[in-house]
Amino acid sequence: MGKFKNSLTAETLAGRVRPRPEDIRGPFFRDQTAIIHSLAFRRLKHKTQVFFSPENDHICTRIEHSLHVATISATICRALELDVDLATAIGLGHDLGHAPFGHAGEKALNDMFARGFIHEIHSLRVVDSLENYGQGLNLTYAVRDGIVAHCGEVDEQFLEIAAGPNDLQKADKQPTLPSTWEGCVVRLSDSIAYLGRDLEDAVAANLINIDELPADIRNKLGAANRDIINNLVWDVIDWSRKNGKIGFSPHMFALIKDFKQFSREKIYSNPKMSYWNDYATFVLQSLYRYLAEIFITNGADFDRYASSRTALNVKFGKYLKSLQERYTAEGWDREIIVRDYLAGMTDAYALHCFQNILSTGTTGL
Repeated sequence: MGKFKNSLTAETLAGRVRPRPEDIRGPFFRDQTAIIHSLAFRRLKHKTQVFFSPENDHICTRIEHSLHVATISATICRALELDVDLATAIGLGHDLGHAPFGHAGEKALNDMFARGFIHEIHSLRVVDSLENYGQGLNLTYAVRDGIVAHCGEVDEQFLEIAAGPNDLQKADKQPTLPSTWEGCVVRLSDSIAYLGRDLEDAVAANLINIDELPADIRNKLGAANRDIINNLVWDVIDWSRKNGKIGFSPHMFALIKDFKQFSREKIYSNPKMSYWNDYATFVLQSLYRYLAEIFITNGADFDRYASSRTALNVKFGKYLKSLQERYTAEGWDREIIVRDYLAGMTDAYALHCFQNILSTGTTGL
């Protein structure tokens, strides 16, 4: 072990909600297998980063992004003598609770529900409470902590671990810092993974021309995703070794902030994106109104859902029945139920459901 040592004991980090004997894989590699076999992970291949439900197979999906985060994190951890299995597990699972339609979908859900929607917090809910018919994946504390504390969209030059263990029972509040150095690595790797890839996707989608990228960024950081990742990874390794924190050098961090600002202005706020973002919001709002009304009418009457001629009603009823133990324990809270169902949708499934209720003339629009 190098200069980075987690303050929590190995027993705490590997602890599970339900104790179970470990096997040859070790606790964190075992978490990786649990994640990749989960329904939520499989759905990530049909959830996109910025450009939703694309016909272009080269546009990045959430599953590809998660693999990028996992491998970038593993590379940095290997260089810093940290736990590669732990970082990989966090990277694979960090976006399991992301909404459909990327950033636009998350904003729509956050605006729609009184309790809001934060995908990091919902990712923890997915692995703790929704997967495996409400039993959860029973992941280790360290992986769960890294998932809920992973936010890579804030501007941070460096990270240090939390002063004490994060209370993961407070699922409505996101920890300020991860409890492990590996979690810190994943948090920075999230930014590393999406900067260059979002740029390449925007060029592929004809939103921008690569020549629009400021010369200072192209010359010092790169214009190709592979170069951007390589330069940022080596910068993190070098600076972290010298400073005993996980972070970027000051000059590289300045470039990252400029890059993020460029992306916000030229990609995420591009006028060509506005139509699709508004459409995604319209779809989710329509589905919310429809599902909320259906739940008010049918409640937990599974037979009533099953007898409907509307496919969405039938599928929603099956979903409720599969999680009836979980939702009974939570008092059949309509807002939570509809939010869970919408957040679990893929881009394509949300559009399919929208078309389904359009055909019935019951959108309430």
